[in-house]
Amino acid sequence: MKNKKVLFAITLFLISTISIAQNKIKAATIMEDIKAGKSISINNSTIIGVLDFTFKNEALKKKSNKKKSSWFNWNSENSTNEIKKIIDVNISFINCTFKDDVLAYIPDKESELTFTASFENETIFKNCIFEHKAMFKYSRFEKNTDFSGSTFKDDSTFKYAKFDSKINFTNTTYYEIATFKYAKFNSNVSFKDAIFKEVATYKYTQFLDGVSFKNTNFKEDLNIKYMKVSGEFNITNMKVDYEIDSKYTKINGKSFNKHLINAK
Repeated sequence: MKNKKVLFAITLFLISTISIAQNKIKAATIMEDIKAGKSISINNSTIIGVLDFTFKNEALKKKSNKKKSSWFNWNSENSTNEIKKIIDVNISFINCTFKDDVLAYIPDKESELTFTASFENETIFKNCIFEHKAMFKYSRFEKNTDFSGSTFKDDSTFKYAKFDSKINFTNTTYYEIATFKYAKFNSNVSFKDAIFKEVATYKYTQFLDGVSFKNTNFKEDLNIKYMKVSGEFNITNMKVDYEIDSKYTKINGKSFNKHLINAK
């Protein structure tokens, strides 16, 4: 009987060990699956290595061979030196930790090229932890997108990003400067219960169908200069510990200060 208990304990240990090993996934494996046209659905896992949605190294190889591939968009509307990768599969990460950079934007000094990635289908990074950079500058998200519950421990940017469908940033946390400068939201978006521990920038950001900052906590300055909002503008219990730069901000055609006065 005793031997059976020992054997059972060893079996449980081996199963748990295998489970832990299976929960560590190499970024290179994910990139190969995307390249093969496979949708990504990963839960409760740790991602090891840089996750480069731009596929920069492959793009450079193709460019050096002087054979342009339809897999990349070589002519970008943003700049003549941009090489854009279109991710055309579903992307879903839930309760995942990224140990290295997650990149959909790479400015390469050596080649003087800028590599970006946009997402054609559903894109989910829910309840995830980004331990290093999360770069989504110039990215376009065409379908439903969800970053809710995620934590950004290092630099993050959604500068010039475009969101065509439903988007959720509820309960997100930003440890470093977070920028949504020039971002464009075509659908209602929520930053409810988000925490910004450093400066937050929404300069020139466009919210075309409303935005919620309900219970959002800005621990440093908030820059909403030139920001434009059409539709709902919910700032119930929003807190800003330092300064708000609202110069030229328009809330449904009114200045930020006038909107606050009329809302009382």
